[in-house]
Amino acid sequence: MGNNTKKLTLISLILMIFTSVFGFTNMPRSYYLMGYGAIPWYIISALLFFIPYAFMMAEYGSAFKNESGGMYSWMEKSVGPKFAFIGTFMWYASYIVWMVSVSSSIWVPLSNAIFGSDVTSTWAIFGLDSTKILGLLGCIWIMLVTFIGSKGIEKITKITSIGGTFVALLNVVLLVGAVAVVALNGGELSQPIESFSQAFVVSPNTQYQTPLMVLSFVTFAIFAFGGLEVLGGLVDQTENAEKNFPKGLVISAIVISIGYAVGIFACGMFTNWSDVLSGENVHLGNVAYVLMNNLGYQLGSAMGVTEVVAVQMGNWTARFVGFSMFLALTGAFFTLTYSPLKTLISGAPKEVWPGKIGENTNGMPINAMKAQAVIVVILILLVSFGGKGASQFFRILTLMTNVAMTIPYLFLLAAFPKFKKKQLNGEVEKAYVVYKTHSIALISAVVVGLLVGFANIFAVVQPAIDGQIFDSIMMILGPTIFGLIAFSLYSNYEKKHIKNNNIKNI
Repeated sequence: MGNNTKKLTLISLILMIFTSVFGFTNMPRSYYLMGYGAIPWYIISALLFFIPYAFMMAEYGSAFKNESGGMYSWMEKSVGPKFAFIGTFMWYASYIVWMVSVSSSIWVPLSNAIFGSDVTSTWAIFGLDSTKILGLLGCIWIMLVTFIGSKGIEKITKITSIGGTFVALLNVVLLVGAVAVVALNGGELSQPIESFSQAFVVSPNTQYQTPLMVLSFVTFAIFAFGGLEVLGGLVDQTENAEKNFPKGLVISAIVISIGYAVGIFACGMFTNWSDVLSGENVHLGNVAYVLMNNLGYQLGSAMGVTEVVAVQMGNWTARFVGFSMFLALTGAFFTLTYSPLKTLISGAPKEVWPGKIGENTNGMPINAMKAQAVIVVILILLVSFGGKGASQFFRILTLMTNVAMTIPYLFLLAAFPKFKKKQLNGEVEKAYVVYKTHSIALISAVVVGLLVGFANIFAVVQPAIDGQIFDSIMMILGPTIFGLIAFSLYSNYEKKHIKNNNIKNI
């Protein structure tokens, strides 16, 4: 890579990881589902999944720092090209659906930012209802992001840095506000802790009382830590990668793990679960805004202001959350339109792709980014203009993706012991080593793999237990379809290209 290319600093890298992994809404949502009882599961997931997994990603990233293909290159060099292609393709496919979903839903936080509440359901123009309006806005959004993103990494870095800064600020508001409410209320928590075992084990949510439902929360905690491998493709873009990339990963892992636990506890400092969250109008989609609106209201009440002023304080807090979430989602969107594609295109042989999709212009897969935008636009239009059938299709697509999103973790985990064996044999560089022996690497990969595997099995089985067998079938079908597409693309490449090369060599 030329010296004139601007590299990512350690701080930019940490902000990029923070923006892509740390989801502020995971804290209000977890508190809504489990109360304080969410905290032990986050700590368990951080210790058994996120931190060991982050160290594995750091080892991969620093050993293959000169490879621009990220996780694709890691798996190819450790196991083989076909294994790498299928794993990376399945991982990439899940981000297509993420983009479809976020393109249309990003207007909810924007509405909160402008109006202090979600009014998107009232939007209508030229005889089009709100679903169609949101769909069209989503199409414009993906085209705009693709246009700006195709101009290079510097533009993306600026946007993700702003997004990361505002999410950090949002967490400061949550923590400082929570402490202020407790202090003004004479040290009383809004959600009291009568006994440790009761508060941190039993959920106040009636739907999360059975051991099976509580265990299903593990999948939620693991999903909250997802997104780390996206940044594998940025190793070659990082300044002093050997030192800074692993350092950035590890610092981010620790900050994110502690941040989630403290943030969930802070929610209970100012929100009484049964008073604020037990109503029918509260759901996973809006709980973050309801909870933060309540923070503003409780702060006003504790300060002794009038009811009208307290309500206004609540609305202004919701506005700030909406604005911050809009910027954070924008930051994540810019990273995710570029980074997964770069990983897939840079790693895979150019001949796997039809036409000119595999070509890079100024280090950016611009043709592939345009093709990606077209696919996302088609899916958005299908969902927003297709009536009930299409929304049903999208719900199934989302279910298929939930499991597909964590299956690449299993690919990377399966490749890790083979990577370690090659590293110990001297075939792979020892740039940054956490797992000193093959057996430690194997045990760690198996433990993390069992946790992810268990979470996936549970995510698939849970709907069937509730009688929704079709949903369970779709969850299995999703990864299978993505896997088959990848398998056929690569097999086609093997037949044509590798056979041709063999003929030439005879």
